Parts: sequence; structure tokens; C-alpha cells
Amino acid sequence: MRRLVQILVALVFVGFGLFMAVTRLEPLQDWLVHRTARGILTKHHEELFKDDALRVVACGTSSPLSDHDRASACVAVFAGDHFYIVDTGMGSWKNLALWRVPPEKIGAIFYTHYHSDHIAELGEFNLQTWGAGRPGPLRVFGPTGIDRLVNGFTEAYALDATYRTAHHGPVVMNPEKGRMQAMPFEVDPNDPKGTVVLEENGLVVRAFLVDHTPIKPAVGYRFDYKGRSVAVSGDTVPSKSLVAAAQGADVLFHEAQANFLVSIIREEAVAAGSTQYSKILGDIPSYHTSPVDAAKIANEAGVGLLVLYHLTPPPPSRILEWIFVRGVSDVRPSGVVMARDGLMVTLPANSKEIETGRIE
Repeated sequence: MRRLVQILVALVFVGFGLFMAVTRLEPLQDWLVHRTARGILTKHHEELFKDDALRVVACGTSSPLSDHDRASACVAVFAGDHFYIVDTGMGSWKNLALWRVPPEKIGAIFYTHYHSDHIAELGEFNLQTWGAGRPGPLRVFGPTGIDRLVNGFTEAYALDATYRTAHHGPVVMNPEKGRMQAMPFEVDPNDPKGTVVLEENGLVVRAFLVDHTPIKPAVGYRFDYKGRSVAVSGDTVPSKSLVAAAQGADVLFHEAQANFLVSIIREEAVAAGSTQYSKILGDIPSYHTSPVDAAKIANEAGVGLLVLYHLTPPPPSRILEWIFVRGVSDVRPSGVVMARDGLMVTLPANSKEIETGRIE
């Protein structure tokens, strides 16, 4: 037996040595690089666009509080041959790129409001989709202030844009296609369904007011396509206008802030002498929604599935996720999902089915 173990150990060392020697051969190295590049360039998620389902992917589920595995606020909605983005938080573009979502198929970006954790990557979304062959200017929708946001990012990336065109040529990097087009709108506060801000190829997008005081205006969005629907809250306290606009939706993506956890962190900040941090933590409960209140809103709106996203504080483990949703099951025993980056909800056309999975 001892002899057999010695032989096996020797074989492992010999095998490892052969592996190290072979992988130093340049032809083999080149083959590995070719294979890797082929996989990256050919394995796009084209199936996201093929069967007329409405799909929603959480491309960012965190808040301004950093988390190793979560980008900041971003929701991607797939309808027809395009995808549409709600907010572009830090790290959200990287997620979409790693998931091999075809960049040139972007339809538009929608902003709920202009806090930094919702707007940070507009420049990258524009640059990267332009470089991938986007067929025209990028439409950017938002309430009052969207012109200022678009103009600011345009100026911040102005030098970079000239470099790209100079280096790759105007055929590949056409400056006209690299522009962003601000699409401002105003929401009718008297229309409970919200205001239609985009209607194309069977997709209808409505904006509705929410309460994120002192940030005004702040909005949420509802997407309707092929008999299916999803509403996205943006940042808000419990809002009657959201309940009205989300009425009967298949899915509601609603922000969630566990204020009892925020309070605990604030107590520790006070004990540590961090007056700046403790002040901010003491302020933020006034303009967000708790998980329990989000569950109540979902019940009142009669939605099929509640997805909690924009999580504050972002729970870094399963145990903390359970703690985060304390009390939710008492209000809504089923039909609640806590989003992680990569969560995908699929709503087959003209159906009642709600499928949850992950984009990989």
C-alpha cells in the first residue's frame, strides 16, 4: 500500500512537470489564446432576444455602500431585439460586458434620478456601445436635469472621443454615432398610469413620480411588452403613485433599505467617533423603503413577484440576507426574491409564467 502511494505521488509530480513543460511551448500557448479569444468573441447571449419574452436582469443591486460582489443600481430590460437600461451605477457596465450582452443592441438608457450611484457609468455605456458598433446616437431619458447630465458626460469624454476617431478612423468610430441624445420628459402627476416616454416595436415605457425628497423630480418606470410588465421603483419612500403605476405588473423591482441594520451600523460609527459617517447613516432612512414596506407595496399593487434590489446595506453573505428581510415573510409569505447581480427574470410573451434564473 505504501509503495502504491509513493508511485501515485511520483506520477502526480511527473504529470505536473510535463504540464508545466508543455504549456511553455509557444504553439500550445498560441492555441490556448486563440481558443480563449474565440470563446469571448462568439459566445454572446443572443438568446436573450429571440423568443419575444420580456426579460429583466439585475446588473447592479448594491447602494453607495460598497460590496465586493455587487455593482450599484442598474436594471436591464430585454424586449424584442434591444435591451434598455434603468440607471448606470458603478460597476454595472463591467457586469454586462462579462455576461457578453451584445453592446450594439442597446436601445436607450433611463434615469430615475441623478444621485452618483445611479449615473456613474453613463460615459462608459456610451463609449463601449459606440465602439461595439451601435448604429446611432445613444438616447438618454430622464426628468428635468437630463440635459445637464448628458452635456456633462459628453464634455468629460470629449477628448477621449476625438482620440478614438483619430486612431480607428471615422468609419469605425463615427463621431455622429458616438453622440448621446438627451430625451427630457415631464410626468403628469394626475395620470395614475404614468406618462408614456417611449413607445416602439411593441414596447411601451411609462415614467411615474416617486418620493425621494429632497431629490426632485425622482421617477420610476414601467415596461409593458407582449402582455407582460415590469415596474422599477428607483429610490423612494413608500409611494402611492408607485402603487398605482405598478398595479397588476408581473414583476416589481423595488429598492430596499434595512433601517434596523443601518441603525446598528450608525451606533458602531458613533462609538468609533466617526461623526461624518454617523450623520449620513442617520439621514438616509428618511428617503428609502424598508423590505417590509416594499412587501406591503407589492401586495397593494397586486404584483406577481417582488424583487428587492438597490440593497442598503448590501448583505455580503446568505446569513445577512436572511437578516436583511426580517419580517418580510409575515407580510408576504411568497413571491419575494432578494436580487444578486446576474438575477434574470423571464416573462414569456402572452403568458402568466414567471421564471427566475441567472445570466452567466
